[in-house]
Amino acid sequence: MHLLVVEDDRSLTAVLRSGLTKHGCTVEFAHNGTEGLYLATENEYDVVVLDIMLPGLNGYKIVEKMRAAGVWTPVLMLTAKDGPWDQVDAFDLGADDYLTKPFDFIVLLARLRALARRGGAERPTTLAVGDLSLDPATHDVRRGDTSIRLTAKEFTLLEYFMRRPGRVLTKPQLLDGVWDPAYEGDVNIVEVYVGYLRRKIDGPFGRKSLETLRGVGYRLVDDAASSPPEPAAE
Repeated sequence: MHLLVVEDDRSLTAVLRSGLTKHGCTVEFAHNGTEGLYLATENEYDVVVLDIMLPGLNGYKIVEKMRAAGVWTPVLMLTAKDGPWDQVDAFDLGADDYLTKPFDFIVLLARLRALARRGGAERPTTLAVGDLSLDPATHDVRRGDTSIRLTAKEFTLLEYFMRRPGRVLTKPQLLDGVWDPAYEGDVNIVEVYVGYLRRKIDGPFGRKSLETLRGVGYRLVDDAASSPPEPAAE
């Protein structure tokens, strides 16, 4: 197996390098998320192994950006984060398997062999919530048959919502997931862009799919219960 392991713990990478090579694997290592994403999208591997807590980009961001770029290499999340929502987030973003630290090496090998056998056959990339659809590869957004033009930031924000349909997302979550992690401006920028999105994906269609939960956050739902009027002609 040809593997990429993205892990910033040097002592663990040394153990993995020794164990995996002894079992006939060829392994490349990256010690930060930025380098890991570059290698994962530029090279071919049988499996990519990702830690979640990484400098630069976290493991969630890496797998999300891999899938958005149409890279379907099987991904195993190998992490100390063992909460159920941590696993749900990973699978929702496109991970194929999840193993928590500490782990048994023979279990890791078995999981890697299973993922390598499964392979990385291309999967559909279009996201849909009701009749609202988004194609990360072509940046095509539609409500039914009607195309919707979004700015780059509006598109990124909508994609973030559509990968987590029905989930309540707070302003800090949206800032961390959509804006630069170093962003230090007004958190109300989220509210502004949610308003921009509503005027494009809901307003012209008589929908209310992008909801505000006061004091909590926002969520995107299927608003199919309403009967939308025909969109206004441009």
